[in-house]
Amino acid sequence: MDADAVELRVLGCLIEKQRTTPDQYPLSLNSLRLATNQATNRDPVVDYDEPTIRAALDRLARRGWTRLASGPGSRAAKFRHLLDDALSLTPSQLALLAVLMLRGAQTLGELRTRSERLYPFGSSEDVEQRLVELAERELVTRLPKRPGEREERWAQLLGGEEPAPSPAPPESPAPASDLEERVARLEREVAELRERLG
Repeated sequence: MDADAVELRVLGCLIEKQRTTPDQYPLSLNSLRLATNQATNRDPVVDYDEPTIRAALDRLARRGWTRLASGPGSRAAKFRHLLDDALSLTPSQLALLAVLMLRGAQTLGELRTRSERLYPFGSSEDVEQRLVELAERELVTRLPKRPGEREERWAQLLGGEEPAPSPAPPESPAPASDLEERVARLEREVAELRERLG
């Protein structure tokens, strides 16, 4: 599959908003622009304009992954995703793909925490089982551990080529309630310090 970065962001936002704000779903073009460009729960943060998003929606519609969802009497065009039907995905698989599309490669713990609003996984083992199912269908892949990390990360493959291991992400403050993310950040910092000193 060869979806580009804009298509992946648009698709991830449609899935996310369907689950988190169902009363506002399907999304208008303006709502979708705000969702794609929001600064929280996104990596990288982008600034796409409406024509860019509309072009991505057109390409996604040709794939059968999105469609116009507003009728002739609607004041604004609204859009919905069809990815679950197009790829025969369960709600748990769809949630994981959305989080991977919106935030890039992540560990099991990060995926479990960050997908909570989209699908409540019972355990990290449940998350891993769904990821293995997606990997068997070549929709996600397990990435090798980076230096100083104790966990492997997972990445989506809807964008085509397998992502190369990336450098450590820039530091960002972790939510105070998210102990696992804080520990992972501290481990990265320790690894970076060891690398500098060693």
